[in-house]
Amino acid sequence: MARISPRKRQVVSYNEDSDEATAKADRSSSTSSKKSKSAPLPSKNTGKRKLESVAEVEQGSQDTIQPKRRKPKAKTEESTMPLAERTPVSSLKKLMYIGAHVSAAGGVQNAVSNAAHIGANSFALFLKSQRKWDNPPLSTEIRDLFINNCKEHKYSAAEHTLPHGSYLVNLAQADESKASQAYKGFLDDLERCEQLGIKLYNFHPGSTGGEARPAAIARIAAQLNKSHKATKSVITVLENMAGAGNVIGSTWEDLRDIIALVEQKDRVGVCIDTCHAFAAGHDLRTPDAFNKTMAAFDEIVGCKYLKAFHLNDSKAPFNSNRDLHANIGTGFLGLRAFHSIMNHDGFRNMPMVLETPIDKKGPDGKTVEDKQIWADEIKLLESLIGMDPESDEFNEKAEALQAKGASERSRIQDQVDKKTAKDAKKGSKAKAGTKRKKKSQGSDEESD
Repeated sequence: MARISPRKRQVVSYNEDSDEATAKADRSSSTSSKKSKSAPLPSKNTGKRKLESVAEVEQGSQDTIQPKRRKPKAKTEESTMPLAERTPVSSLKKLMYIGAHVSAAGGVQNAVSNAAHIGANSFALFLKSQRKWDNPPLSTEIRDLFINNCKEHKYSAAEHTLPHGSYLVNLAQADESKASQAYKGFLDDLERCEQLGIKLYNFHPGSTGGEARPAAIARIAAQLNKSHKATKSVITVLENMAGAGNVIGSTWEDLRDIIALVEQKDRVGVCIDTCHAFAAGHDLRTPDAFNKTMAAFDEIVGCKYLKAFHLNDSKAPFNSNRDLHANIGTGFLGLRAFHSIMNHDGFRNMPMVLETPIDKKGPDGKTVEDKQIWADEIKLLESLIGMDPESDEFNEKAEALQAKGASERSRIQDQVDKKTAKDAKKGSKAKAGTKRKKKSQGSDEESD
């Protein structure tokens, strides 16, 4: 296992530049060494610690250079102790592997310890900076640290790690040069997966860019076919989307049509994001609605393609096409939806990843990330396995969480209602204008 620095860890972000963070640390070390007036330097440490300052010490007739020893900072309990102990999955009534999308700042190997820190049994991460196209290659050192950390913490990288693709990549891109750039970035991630022993790779299908949907879907499938031939084993996992604008993947039919054009069917799958599904009109709130939605998915796409879940409640109401993640039980989906998921036999052994918000205001008024939220949500979801949904325990939890999210739901509902009214008014005006135009044309024909 890599040595853990006692310094304060970076705040988790889904927009992290993991390799960039490493580069910054390296530059910092380089600057520090240049400032040193002593010629010989101590041997380079493993990890990212800055080189210790050196001082001359006279001993008799010889001058020797020794590193100045600094008193190590005491590690705080918060930085060294797990926020929650991992629950042995074998002890659960159903084998549900619940985790979160954790930080990979400083290198992908750190995602493993970050997952263990919150008591996760699965995890997602970015394999490189998702803010830029060009990233340094994965080093053998980082690769080995990731693999060793997974072994030490007993994570199956192949089964329960779900990297998330870059938001820059659009495999439906029609422009030739942009499509080539997207493919290059996509393939690079798949190659990193294979180096790390990761089997599943989640990504957003893409956007039509205003082009015809069937043609855009065909381009996505063509890029997948090309990437499958260039790699050996990674399963490319399509994520369903909320349905805004030209985005592809909000309907089960979109996912079906992409898969239909993929040549190696064993190299493609689907990840259901519960917030996206709900926002796109796939209801999960009651047992009956949940069963109907999953039956429709099975009929249209096929449950054999379901590989993973993103577990998120929704701040936005049903069929609103708004992608606004809420904490479990606090949104419009409610706790009952997640009870159905946690107790469905067909979802066993899949990575189930939280992407819920963990931002909160610190004592100084600045926004900080509270990873305890994820640790608590993992335990909450695990507690739902086998729980009676009619019990007082369940109802008390559900009511408390709904009360907690009431103001935010009301705020977003108000936004949606205003937009709906505005769109309806705009539609009425357009309809009235069309009628007046037709009436005017009719009058002109009569006068002729």
